[in-house]
Amino acid sequence: MSYLDLTFWALLVLIVYIYAGYPLLLLLRSRSNAVPVRADPALEPSITLIISAFNESEVIAKKIENSLALDYPKERLEVLVVSDASDDGTDELVSQYSGVSVTLLRMPERGGKTIGLNAAVEQASGDILIFSDANAMYRTDAARALVRNFNDESVGAVVGESTYSDSNSGAEKSESVYWRYETAIKRLETRSGSVVGGDGAIYAIRREYYRPMAADALSDFVNPLQIVEQGKRCVYEPEAISVEQAAGSFEKEFRRKVRIVNRAWRAMMAMKPMLNPLRYGFFSVALISHKLLRWLVPFFLVALLAINVALLSQHPVYKLIFVGQTLFYGLALVGALLRSRMELGFLIYIPFYFCLVNIASAFGILEAYQGKTYTTWSTARSDD
Repeated sequence: MSYLDLTFWALLVLIVYIYAGYPLLLLLRSRSNAVPVRADPALEPSITLIISAFNESEVIAKKIENSLALDYPKERLEVLVVSDASDDGTDELVSQYSGVSVTLLRMPERGGKTIGLNAAVEQASGDILIFSDANAMYRTDAARALVRNFNDESVGAVVGESTYSDSNSGAEKSESVYWRYETAIKRLETRSGSVVGGDGAIYAIRREYYRPMAADALSDFVNPLQIVEQGKRCVYEPEAISVEQAAGSFEKEFRRKVRIVNRAWRAMMAMKPMLNPLRYGFFSVALISHKLLRWLVPFFLVALLAINVALLSQHPVYKLIFVGQTLFYGLALVGALLRSRMELGFLIYIPFYFCLVNIASAFGILEAYQGKTYTTWSTARSDD
């Protein structure tokens, strides 16, 4: 077997491992070495719900009403809205609720979501901090579902479940399929120890474990890593449910994912010691498998296709795999051409969305090495 053959099969096995082998590894580990969470539904610590907002006049009132309607003792709930120098009337709407445990923290100039969170945590009074976005509407029992897990002293952070409202948008349907896959992995990661990232729409931490982050840090990725670095677990709570709109179009979804990967890659490079299994055990394996290798998939795919072409004359199996790759990317191309003209069927939008996500990962990593950073934050609904 030649060097090209070995490289081809190594790449193929690696890609299969990333999407199927790693979940299987989690399943086996969770069955042989499960780490349960000792939750207590009666737990009622003081909480501060921190809502990040930039020009959210369309939804901020609804979000505040949603927050005040949470099934949680009102005297133990503080709502803190961080306005990133909004200029569309968001601040005025928030101020109307100033008499009902709602506080507005207006940043003097636009500095981005993470800078706003750093400032908000300094002002927050709750023992537990819940981070949310203005367009993320919580089920009434979401706060209780999150905080009950903090009865377990080993838990430093809890990630909730983001869901998406019904839509005929191909981007939302694809995002929904993606999140179902991610949800299964988060369940298994929790049973194996810790999940490897948060969700900016709904996650909670013990306030004493928050560490100020750089302006360009992806807060819901870096913050949970910081907590694991301090020896605590980050677990997933499927019953803490948030509902929001997805990006709404593939173009907006693409731009959002480029920004996410760019910021997460830079953060990962700044926290490289956490990739050391000798220091962080299985968590490092999870971090490498679920994040680092996943972001590198587009480069593996390009190499696999190029080597496949070089090996076409060597054996019929290479022809068969090449046909499979060609068909898959062909369907993705059809999706790219038709996405604005018609609703994409399942067999088209899944390959298209897979390619979109991986191209976005490649762009995000390449931009990071070109020195491009993202600090300011806006919703996927905006055109920014």
